[in-house]
Amino acid sequence: MIVKKPKKQRPKNLDLFTIRLPINAVVSILHRASGVLLFLIQPLLLWALYLSLSSAQGYTAVATQCQQWPVKLAITVLACAFFHHFYAGIRHLAMDVHWMTTLQKARFSSRVVLWLVAGTMLFVIWAVW
Repeated sequence: MIVKKPKKQRPKNLDLFTIRLPINAVVSILHRASGVLLFLIQPLLLWALYLSLSSAQGYTAVATQCQQWPVKLAITVLACAFFHHFYAGIRHLAMDVHWMTTLQKARFSSRVVLWLVAGTMLFVIWAVW
């Protein structure tokens, strides 16, 4: 005779803004989101590179556009995405070879990634603006 297990009546929290994710999850989610952003923006960046390398007028046009504040803001956001993806990628590679596998070390490396991104972004903001 097969006995069915009763369904557990667990509470469901569908409000995602009340869930507090651990710092490891935040860094991992941002790593994926920054990778998607960098992938999607590649055609535009390659077009700007092609245009700037095609002629002197193309370079001047791209350089002029880069002086506009919306473009500077976009460059800053893309730099943030790139550096976060880079530093978090190094962290993930280190974890793949079994470095920083304990929870305490993983949390520490997540904080290091966020601090490295913040420090690098201060330099980028200073350089771009």
